[in-house]
Amino acid sequence: MRGRGIVVAIDGPAGAGKSTTARGVARRLGYVYLDTGAMYRALALGALRAGVDVGDGEAVALLAQTLRIGLDAGEGTQRTVLEGEDVSGAIRTPEVSDAASRVAMHTAVREVLVTRQREIGQDGGIVLEGRDTGTAIFPDAELKVFLIADVEARARRRQQEMAGQGVDLSALVRQIQDRDDRDRATQLRHGGWPAPGSVEVDTTGLSVAGQIDRVVELAIARGAKKTADA
Repeated sequence: MRGRGIVVAIDGPAGAGKSTTARGVARRLGYVYLDTGAMYRALALGALRAGVDVGDGEAVALLAQTLRIGLDAGEGTQRTVLEGEDVSGAIRTPEVSDAASRVAMHTAVREVLVTRQREIGQDGGIVLEGRDTGTAIFPDAELKVFLIADVEARARRRQQEMAGQGVDLSALVRQIQDRDDRDRATQLRHGGWPAPGSVEVDTTGLSVAGQIDRVVELAIARGAKKTADA
């Protein structure tokens, strides 16, 4: 057991419910929540704004070393700050999501961000979600969860999140499938996907509360103590 509790690492494909589940689990356990993907999104946003080619690994890695990316993490919440600006909403656009997936393919970039993420969670008592959480960042995490869901169900969730933007469901399905292919190829080069030792949880037919309940049960079984009201 680490000083502040166990490490819970949550991963899975786009739209499987990682963020919602991780935030809920962190609140229930009284743990810090860390969306590691937000750092890649912030870097991607910074690259787009600076006119840096997201396909140029060397240039993006250099930017990662100099760009000020802050994560204001608390119990079940997180703000993402880029060069002093709160970009928590700006990093969730389809353009930034696509760029972040491409940025994450570069080994040099991942090395920079993984070091920062490991420092944030080294004392435990944290729920991390995103790529590398159960491999490069915390391969010894007490609990690794891999969320899955049917691709159409994931596309419908994204469509609901983007309500009012007139996003076509079939286009979202294709986008998510392409993202899955890139993420799978990237993760196979960086420790596997899912991470070794992961517990798979299918969220296709689960409510948000059901997803959170399931992961909290797993965390308690691995040594976490629930410090917040259920």
